[in-house]
Amino acid sequence: MKTLQHHTLIYDKDCPMCTLYSQAFISCGMLDAQGRKPYAAIKEDSYCGLDRNRARNEIALVNTQNNQVLYGLDSLLLIIGNRFPLLAKMARIAPLYWLFNKCYAFISYNRKQIMPSRIKENEIACTPDFNLRYRISYILFVMLFSSIILSLYSPKLGNFLPQQAHFTRELLICTGQIAWQTLWLKRRLGKEYWDYIGNMMTVSLIGTLLLLPLLFIQTSALFSLAYFLVVAGIMLAEHYRRMTLLNLGILPSISWVAFRLVALGIIFLIG
Repeated sequence: MKTLQHHTLIYDKDCPMCTLYSQAFISCGMLDAQGRKPYAAIKEDSYCGLDRNRARNEIALVNTQNNQVLYGLDSLLLIIGNRFPLLAKMARIAPLYWLFNKCYAFISYNRKQIMPSRIKENEIACTPDFNLRYRISYILFVMLFSSIILSLYSPKLGNFLPQQAHFTRELLICTGQIAWQTLWLKRRLGKEYWDYIGNMMTVSLIGTLLLLPLLFIQTSALFSLAYFLVVAGIMLAEHYRRMTLLNLGILPSISWVAFRLVALGIIFLIG
């Protein structure tokens, strides 16, 4: 059991993913028991080499002996490489390192939309900067993934839908949802618009992942419909929960449901 000594990982305690993997490092003995500290608990003069702004975007690992700091993927590779040198060495091969670094940034810049949390008053928040490129990338990823899975799931509903779904139709519905919410909410939400859209896409992603297992199970059309309605209920509850966390009120959830009903009506009308 090789533990990385004299290093402290500065993590976002309001991010469930950050909390989970930083605790896993300690539980597995890769960091010592005092090897992590919440960003909100770091005082201005705690670590002279720490770039606090960068640490909000990329998890920081501080060498407490010389105050040298690594960020993001490099900090994780140092922890992992201390236990598994070959694994870290492979990850540093140029094409792989580029890919893993992009994946890390993709998740880090969208982590508050993937798993939101309520920020306490008078607390230093470890909220990443807004990055339009990674936000749009996340939205496009969910749109494509959801459209593929829904186009594969719809035939399981049999005659409960007037026509068989296809990828283009599902993609249009996903695009229409964003356009509808933008039309009704962008001016009202202001600077919180992109945070909302990111959270809305995560709700779609959750629903898609819940439907995914049934693609590999033979079920009746009635069961598939019932399961789909349960998933839709879970999505609505999760959408409302996120709106509560973000203090955005009930209007986005009402608008979200309204579009779903309009889209369903159009499907039956043209079917």
